[in-house]
Amino acid sequence: MAGHSQFKNIMYRKGAQDAKRSRLFSRLVREVMVAARANPDPASNPRLRTAIEAAREANMPKENLERAIKKGSGEDGGVVYEEVRYEGYGPGGIAIIVEGSTDNRNRTASDVRTMFSKNGGNLGESNSVTFMFKHAGEITYPVRIGLDQVFEAALELGADDVQGDEEVISVICASADLASLRDGLEAKFGTPASAKLVWLPLTAAPLAGDSAAQALKLLDQLDGYDDVQDVYTNAEFAE
Repeated sequence: MAGHSQFKNIMYRKGAQDAKRSRLFSRLVREVMVAARANPDPASNPRLRTAIEAAREANMPKENLERAIKKGSGEDGGVVYEEVRYEGYGPGGIAIIVEGSTDNRNRTASDVRTMFSKNGGNLGESNSVTFMFKHAGEITYPVRIGLDQVFEAALELGADDVQGDEEVISVICASADLASLRDGLEAKFGTPASAKLVWLPLTAAPLAGDSAAQALKLLDQLDGYDDVQDVYTNAEFAE
């Protein structure tokens, strides 16, 4: 099982980068609402179960969580969020994939397009850059669970890769295997911190100097936009 530590430098990801508690809560609430739309019962909806666990880990108040589930399922009416994905090129020709949730597709598409154009990028059509990435499943656990234990269990269950750092253990698998691997790991270690499909770059696009600074500005703006959940890129920044 080959390591993928290089992705830590290549992938511009959510999680620890979220500096503001309110913004983190907003994204967690949206994920709960989107997940609850299909089925509001966490016992039979693994995605919702994982979203609830992530919200609890972030110390989201119980009433906020319950309200998000009711709104997502339609019980309380109100805003309905749908998932969106945008693709494009940034400074230096880097490839960028943006995933999010929105209650207004036109607004979000216009805002994302403006961020690209104002920062030396160009928003493309669907599937314009996905060929440069591998669509895979990623399951994460806090490092306290134990890297060796998760590694052995994941290997037995057919995972492609396991990587750990000071905070998180990441298990990578084929996209088609996400559900079965998540269920297998959950039976051993409890509900994961996250379990979702991600985009892993197949090759890196090195950046330095002005192009790197401009790319970071674009990625920061995308990351800070309320309708964005995850940002992926093949950019590799010089350390």
